[in-house]
Amino acid sequence: MDQKVLVLNGDYTAITLCSVQKAFVLLYLDKAEMIANSDHGTLRTISHTYPKPSIIRLQRYVRVPYKGIALSRHNIMKRDHFECQYCGSTKNLTLDHVLPRSRGGESSWTNLLTACSRCNHAKGHRTPDEAGLHIRQKPKKPTLSGFLKLSAGTLDHNWHAYLN
Repeated sequence: MDQKVLVLNGDYTAITLCSVQKAFVLLYLDKAEMIANSDHGTLRTISHTYPKPSIIRLQRYVRVPYKGIALSRHNIMKRDHFECQYCGSTKNLTLDHVLPRSRGGESSWTNLLTACSRCNHAKGHRTPDEAGLHIRQKPKKPTLSGFLKLSAGTLDHNWHAYLN
């Protein structure tokens, strides 16, 4: 039951992920309709068996003010797949400013990346070029659909049409 369900708005745009339990409640209360079933089992009660949802769509359009994805330590590390963007290590991870704060670098999606403490210390108050370090993946602000893919862990094959 730890699987995720893709929730679509009334206009079929992806808005979030929820638990199977939450999706079932929305379906049961007729607040959503099932778009696709999961291939992984069913939900059982004492007297009924229900297909496990993979994608649900809300019956009514809900206006969701999009504020973007929050800039946080965890979200940056999630974007960078919890590995150092200089050497690929997954141990002793910290955040690094590509352009150091001492030189006017700001805390933004495009200036922060995940680095191990060894690489971060070796870089110091220099840029990666000055320190002789190569960035594996250029830091950028993630899109909502891309971030939902990262948050889901394993993607259901039914989701691809709605997250692309």
